[in-house]
Amino acid sequence: MDSRNMDKALELYAKLTMGEEVTRSHPENGSLYEAYYQNAEVYEIFNQILKKLNLSIYEYKEALYLSAGEGNRVFGYTNEELKRLMGLRYNRELYLGYYIMYQLLLCFYQDSASYQIREYVRLEEIVKEVGGSLAAITADLGIYNMDEIEENSFKSIALLWEELPLVTGEEREQLRASRASQLGITKLICNFLISQGLFLEVKERYYPTDRMRALTEQYFEEYRGRIYELLERGEEHAEY
Repeated sequence: MDSRNMDKALELYAKLTMGEEVTRSHPENGSLYEAYYQNAEVYEIFNQILKKLNLSIYEYKEALYLSAGEGNRVFGYTNEELKRLMGLRYNRELYLGYYIMYQLLLCFYQDSASYQIREYVRLEEIVKEVGGSLAAITADLGIYNMDEIEENSFKSIALLWEELPLVTGEEREQLRASRASQLGITKLICNFLISQGLFLEVKERYYPTDRMRALTEQYFEEYRGRIYELLERGEEHAEY
């Protein structure tokens, strides 16, 4: 093994884990992108490192992106960490947050064979999609009580959503991210996605970044059924 190739692979790993851009056109890191694709030993060493650390690598528009693998306790987030980052208090709010993320992705990607067909989505549209998708469940909620159902079930999510007003009186003048309304909690989730470099907000329009596209078109399509397992089983750890 050439020590120079090992150094290249380690440098590439370091750059990506530190959040630096690694693209073909990058003035400083472009050589690392080229080494990954043109040097077989660098490619092999780097992917062995990722395999050992339970990480995945994705490429989109001549740029490389890292993502934590399923159950990764070092690079992923626990449910408690996610609640803190999102400004949520209860597990059922977090499971609702997962569901909102899922519906947001479906606003852009309807099936595994399609590519993004929309440029952006508005907050109200996300709320509408969430409400519409839960409509069949909420139709029978009259017979349920929150204390009688599992907090990580679809019924719990639907009941929590149904109990939230569309907006609070305070939000009618200036919408705020909060747990107090459907629009507010949806904005909390969108703010988290923005903080992770997955979306941009411009004049109340949400645009997916290239990182989001890379994860969605590759990672999300590979694990798209995972959201249902999280909602049904309420696992302790989750990755984004």
